Amino acid sequence: MISTTVICCRPDRESAEADPTVRAALARCGPLEIAFVGRRPGKEIDPLLDGRLLVLGEDSDLAAVVLRLMRAERLKSVVVGFASDVSTAVTDLWSLPLGAAAVDLALGGDPDLVPIVRDDVGGVLVGIASLSRIQGTVYVDENRVLSGSAAHLLVEPDTEKGLAVTVVPRRILAFGRRSRTFRGRAVQIGTVPTTVIRDGRPFDRAMDRWTFYKHTEPLRLVRGVL
Repeated sequence: MISTTVICCRPDRESAEADPTVRAALARCGPLEIAFVGRRPGKEIDPLLDGRLLVLGEDSDLAAVVLRLMRAERLKSVVVGFASDVSTAVTDLWSLPLGAAAVDLALGGDPDLVPIVRDDVGGVLVGIASLSRIQGTVYVDENRVLSGSAAHLLVEPDTEKGLAVTVVPRRILAFGRRSRTFRGRAVQIGTVPTTVIRDGRPFDRAMDRWTFYKHTEPLRLVRGVL
């Protein structure tokens, strides 16, 4: 078995053992050497980015690690496993197990190539992004998919074309209209100012324009059977 570097996105063992989102996964790591790096780590983890990684944490923590891999140009050479004790957008999207089973898979499973979604403010999306109370225009590639209002806009990675965009319409007089999903390589959003939430974390200010697009290289994410 290839040696695995465990990156726990909590500041120390005590806080990780008290955290119900990573406690069981951490216990399963047993005698493995674990780097406690805090939530959403930055360039301080660059020396760890080699070979095979196991990230313990939330979707936003995984996104931070993937961003460092991308900036260090190590996506082609590093395999990444992800373990959380609770369901997240990433675990649901890629059918990953939870807790101890997630660690077992990450240590011995096979990687699949999954798309990475970037944005025009320098971020990475690995799970889901949401925008609410949209009033404006949205394009997926060259196709206009919204001109007007919507209750929500959801964006997530998609193996078919790179990303999937779901437009959730507003309810009118208590009647709902069906959501619609569009797939493409990029989505451009123009709207009245709204909050963009990426992987569970809101951006620090309201935005009236935002672009998500498929990155040129995939992530080598462990999903295969043992």
